[in-house]
Amino acid sequence: MADNNNRRNHGQTLLAGAGLGLLAVNSGLAIYRARGDTAAVLFVAGSCATLLLLFACLRAYERAAPGSPARDRARRAVWPLATLLTLSFAWKVAAAMPSAAAAALVWGLAVATTAGGFVALYVQQA
Repeated sequence: MADNNNRRNHGQTLLAGAGLGLLAVNSGLAIYRARGDTAAVLFVAGSCATLLLLFACLRAYERAAPGSPARDRARRAVWPLATLLTLSFAWKVAAAMPSAAAAALVWGLAVATTAGGFVALYVQQA
């Protein structure tokens, strides 16, 4: 049984590593294509850094013992990081929308997602 769990964990680790490698390559290419556009480079670098911090917090949450202070700290860090990612992508997508109504819909969905995450992580946990 333990050997089966080790194989599954090894497979998950390889998959996570491949995903992070793909993220690094894609981010590097995006930064290369955006050279000269400081705002675009900062957006890509900031999004990548925020995503990596979010993954680190989720990993810390999974590894911490239930009810421990470390688990609670990791849980409290997830919402602001997820909110930052959601709102930054909404900002970029809304700017590309052809109409104000479509941009408003994007912002409305971002706010609903953020509020739902707050309820799930803070209100339901109380």
